[in-house]
Amino acid sequence: MKIAVIGAGAMGGATVEGLIKGKQFKNADITVSDPSQAVVEKFAKTGVNVTTDNKLAADTADIVCVVVKPWLVERVLKDIKPELNAKKQLLIVIAAGVSSASIKEWLGDNCPPLFLVIPNIAIAEMASMTFIVPVGASGKDTQTVTDIFNEMGNTLITDEQHLAAGTTLASCGIAYAMRYIRAASEGGVELGFKADDAKKIVMQTIKGAVELLEASGMHPEAAIDLVTTPGGVTIKGLNEMEHAGFTSAVIRGLKAGLK
Repeated sequence: MKIAVIGAGAMGGATVEGLIKGKQFKNADITVSDPSQAVVEKFAKTGVNVTTDNKLAADTADIVCVVVKPWLVERVLKDIKPELNAKKQLLIVIAAGVSSASIKEWLGDNCPPLFLVIPNIAIAEMASMTFIVPVGASGKDTQTVTDIFNEMGNTLITDEQHLAAGTTLASCGIAYAMRYIRAASEGGVELGFKADDAKKIVMQTIKGAVELLEASGMHPEAAIDLVTTPGGVTIKGLNEMEHAGFTSAVIRGLKAGLK
């Protein structure tokens, strides 16, 4: 099975890095297409196939993955349309806000089984939260695509209606998590730690919180109760954050991504 990734910017490049680290594809079965010579040269060093010709990339692949800015999707799809084979290929489009209806209109009868996919940049480290929307795809095809992205993190099969919410919660959400890490690290410096030490402390603390919730299945609030001694410093800190609108700010930020 061969896969072509058309567009290797931040998201496309991260996806290629995840594919290279995984076991679903040999490097020789991965093709990267990008107009940037620097990007092409970077990935050529990993042993994958590289090209600046999107048509060539699409023609040789069993799975065509288009990862470009939303406003470029129409142009790219129409360009590779003659090379697509609706009976033999699968099409993955990673681009926020591009509807399946638009894609079908652009490709017509030449539209392969389609998957709208939204990962986040942690896919490069095999740790993405990825949303998958199958469109006109069989169960077997859906399993194939799910297996690919499951190797690079966790997946959730959802409907197109919830894809925007998934985007803001996980794809944008990773930036929100990093903003918390930055803020807490700066707080650590104010508390007297060196910047690198503060960052290390905060990252390990977040990692521990995630692993605890995954292992125990506890609701976050139940886990919080374990460390909030009556009259203690934890509850004082939590309440101060809430006075500043912490929970409300997070929810409002997430909802703003849908506007």
